[in-house]
Amino acid sequence: MAKAKEAQQLSFTLPNKVGQLSAVSDLIAAAKVNIEAILAIESGAQAEFRVVTAKNPKVKKALAPLGVEVKEEAVLCIDMANKAGSLGKLAKRLADASVNINRLWATSFKGKTATAVLQTSDDKKALSSLTKKKKMK
Repeated sequence: MAKAKEAQQLSFTLPNKVGQLSAVSDLIAAAKVNIEAILAIESGAQAEFRVVTAKNPKVKKALAPLGVEVKEEAVLCIDMANKAGSLGKLAKRLADASVNINRLWATSFKGKTATAVLQTSDDKKALSSLTKKKKMK
């Protein structure tokens, strides 16, 4: 069964130029906050960031020198088995519950767990469908 929890992600954009990820990660590290998940993508002249931490107020304050508007958005963080078919099972459970996945980003490496961060059309319904006893291997 997947382990799912509600979280808040911080999102902001910066000009797309060399060194932005370094600046962001250095400021967060200086605030002594661990980054639980991060997405940084190029979008033309902009760089889009999404960051999940356990101390968002500290991170917002730490990012102030960059002059960015930081938005806080609800997300779900899902830990699932790192094996073929796990993501499909997660998507099927949400589809069966009539929950749309608006955005998803995920990672896994050689460990036994894969982690996904997602925004849905109905987080409460999604959380309920993902934490039901029906096995999600």
